[in-house]
Amino acid sequence: MSLAVMNLVAMNLVGPAAAQTAPAQTSPAQTVPIQKAPIQKGTAVSAHASGPFDVTITPQSADDKVGDPTVGRMSIDKQFHGDLEATSKGQMLAAMTEFKGSAGYVAMERVTGTLRTPGGVRSGSFALQHSGTLNRGAAQLSVSVVPDSGTGQLAGLAGKMTIIVADGKHSYDFEYTLPDAP
Repeated sequence: MSLAVMNLVAMNLVGPAAAQTAPAQTSPAQTVPIQKAPIQKGTAVSAHASGPFDVTITPQSADDKVGDPTVGRMSIDKQFHGDLEATSKGQMLAAMTEFKGSAGYVAMERVTGTLRTPGGVRSGSFALQHSGTLNRGAAQLSVSVVPDSGTGQLAGLAGKMTIIVADGKHSYDFEYTLPDAP
């Protein structure tokens, strides 16, 4: 798959700034205050996190011995800001079709850093799984925490993330549950 085709997939599924090999610029983090509520030990707490992020998607060279040349492979590097202060590294596979505006991608990324929760700041890592399609211009994207992928103080994390692209800038909205700290 050519660099131009992979950039088109990235632009249509995760926004124009993602197709660039230089990080997108975002404004300083604007966070929403988190209201603290009493937490019972051992219970899962539902919460919300949001903020901007920078992303760099870099096309990877094709490997003649693996896969099909019409499937493109890209690396993902992100820097999250706001309620989630973290970095992530991952990989994306993307495929175009003969119809303009139709494509698909899957990706996995490992997020490492801190998450501001109702009970305080917690550190660790977790994996995100992406599945996106573009059906003749109509985009659909699902980004979920991989079950049981949380480590450290983020063990037991579950949730879904929405990626927002507005005016070429990326942000996230993360609805999650996390067990009370031990």
